[in-house]
Amino acid sequence: MKDFLLVAGLFAVPATVSVQQFHAQPAVDKNDPRLGQIRQYFAERDCPLQDSAEDFLLAADQNDLDWRLLPSISMVESSGGKDYRNNNVLGWDSAREKFPSVQAGIHYVAEQLAKSKKYRDKDLDEKLQTYNPVPEYPGRIKRVMRALAATDQAATMSAN
Repeated sequence: MKDFLLVAGLFAVPATVSVQQFHAQPAVDKNDPRLGQIRQYFAERDCPLQDSAEDFLLAADQNDLDWRLLPSISMVESSGGKDYRNNNVLGWDSAREKFPSVQAGIHYVAEQLAKSKKYRDKDLDEKLQTYNPVPEYPGRIKRVMRALAATDQAATMSAN
């Protein structure tokens, strides 16, 4: 009977991502302009997640996601890391999911958006509508994505 309870207990434990599995990942090129754009966007808004720019890029690149998607979701869901709980800056599972770190949460959500049955064969609008069924949600995320992409362009124009 003990063996059965042990096995049943293993199935009841929520799945989490190990932080260690991300430490061995290759670093983002420090000259990647996207890195500066994410940092600048968050810095201009005094968002704590500017320090997570590399994690956003690495998770996006490893999962073939638009580089702007994860930081944009974090802006809508947690104001760029200003308001969140359980290391869940992306509001995954209505912010109920607990992650061992912000980094683990970013990588977990990226992998889900790219590879889980619920998301993998969907375009951006379909992914976003699945992520949050509020009709305005995809538009909110895409507005942040456009603003994020324009961050470096505005800085370049003002420098000229």
